[in-house]
Amino acid sequence: MIALVIPLALTLFSLGILLNLYRLLIGPDITDRILALDTLMINSIAVIVLADIQMQLGILFEAAMLIALMGFVGTVAMTKYLLRGDVIE
Repeated sequence: MIALVIPLALTLFSLGILLNLYRLLIGPDITDRILALDTLMINSIAVIVLADIQMQLGILFEAAMLIALMGFVGTVAMTKYLLRGDVIE
C-alpha cells in the first residue's frame, strides 16, 4: 500500500511546488510572494522526506532539517524587512 501512496504524494507535492512557483512569480503583492516562498519550502521538505522514505536511505532527513531552518530564518528576515525596513537593528 505504501508503494502506491508515496509516488502519489510525491506527484501531488510536486504539483504544489509548481503552483507555489507560479504564485511566487505572478504574486500581486509582496506578502503573497513571502507566503508562497514559505509554502514552497514546506513542500520541498515534504518531497525530500518522501523521496528519502521511498529510496530507504535515511540520510536526506538532515537536508530536510537544514531547508526547514533556512526557510524559517528567511521568512522571519523577509517579514522583519517588510515591517521595519531593516533586518538587523
